Amino acid sequence: MNVYKPRIVDNLLKKRLSFRGAVLIEGAKWCGKTTTAMQIARSILQMQNPAEKKQNLEMASINPSILLQGETPRLIDEWQLAPNLWDAVRFEVDQRSLFNQFILTGSAVPADIKQISHTGTGRISRLLMRPMSLFESEDSNGSVSLKEVFEGNTDISASNTLGIEDVAYLICRGGWPQSIGISEEEALQQSYDYLDSVVNMDISRVDNVTRDPQKIRRLLRSYARNVSMQAKTTSITQDVYINDDDNDKSNDNESDFSVSGKNRTINSYIEALKKIFVIEESIAWNPNLRSKTAIRTSNTRYFTDPSIGVASLSVGVKDLIGDLETMGLFFENLCIRDLRVYAQALDGDVYHYRDKNGLECDAVVHLRNGKYGLIEIKLGGDKGVSEGVNVVNKLASNIDTKKMKEPSFKMVITGVGSYAYKNSDGVLIVPIGCLRD
Repeated sequence: MNVYKPRIVDNLLKKRLSFRGAVLIEGAKWCGKTTTAMQIARSILQMQNPAEKKQNLEMASINPSILLQGETPRLIDEWQLAPNLWDAVRFEVDQRSLFNQFILTGSAVPADIKQISHTGTGRISRLLMRPMSLFESEDSNGSVSLKEVFEGNTDISASNTLGIEDVAYLICRGGWPQSIGISEEEALQQSYDYLDSVVNMDISRVDNVTRDPQKIRRLLRSYARNVSMQAKTTSITQDVYINDDDNDKSNDNESDFSVSGKNRTINSYIEALKKIFVIEESIAWNPNLRSKTAIRTSNTRYFTDPSIGVASLSVGVKDLIGDLETMGLFFENLCIRDLRVYAQALDGDVYHYRDKNGLECDAVVHLRNGKYGLIEIKLGGDKGVSEGVNVVNKLASNIDTKKMKEPSFKMVITGVGSYAYKNSDGVLIVPIGCLRD
């Protein structure tokens, strides 16, 4: 019997329900949305239950309010099977004038918005859920709290037990709840099964447009080769089509097969992958600088979970250890996933920084209250840590502190390393196996 591992989003869900009538939990397939909602739901409607699905759908079209009866908060699972339930929930929330009434969960594939007449603004709150961070899966000991660091507690000291093999495995395994606590062979298969589902079913269900599975696989491989980079769509397009027969156009729904036509096709594929939370790019941070340095605004390419990219390339733990440069890029993706989970709990977002002079910072965690932290990500080694320290120090020195706050902290996140500590420059060196929200 599987034991529920607490998620950071648990408290966020409770908080949202305390001031909203309903909460919609969105996120990648298999990330645990329904299981998390079930922990606090007092009654459940499972729209996809084979024994009741037909009558549920009929009732949803005839009198949806009947389906909303039950102890609150009431979980409506797979609500998108009957999109008019959205308006029914919104109306019911208005009628009851109470908070903590409904939780909506379902497939990552979005509902048909043509059947929805109201946005739900002010009644239904959207909550994004991601795959498990290392702290949630109990692979990080959580000795260093991002929240406490933001509060000024930067005199950190902790030990790390993760080695290079552990980190490689965690990248390949990913943060899928179903992969936790099972054998290594079974755990590593989860991301391949996820990939097959995306390629063969989910991406074509986004907008009911048939898409070529082989082209999708090539796109995901190209995306994986450009992970943690600011690759242009044109470069990815060339990569996808390099060995493609342009005469076979039957599955592309694109009449113009010029370069611009191909770019539009790949852009539509990428947007579809974003809608089902397979990829989640990082946008640029725009601070006030002392100089007039131009900031590059291209997005950095990331998967929602690094295991998707690894599966797309059909590589494993030993392959990553044998190619540390590639492993470093996927390690960055893993760290960005965890930082997003931790930052969300603090009302924050994760950005990247890059300017015309080539100065890059992998992550900037910026909170709603204006506080921010500068973070560079390095797989490990003295040289890597030293380079990371130089980056965050240089960026900090370029920020105009007369126009914005000084950074709350400067940090280098590492994959390996025996300890978490603050160096003589005041930069925090933190192995990912020590970090938490």
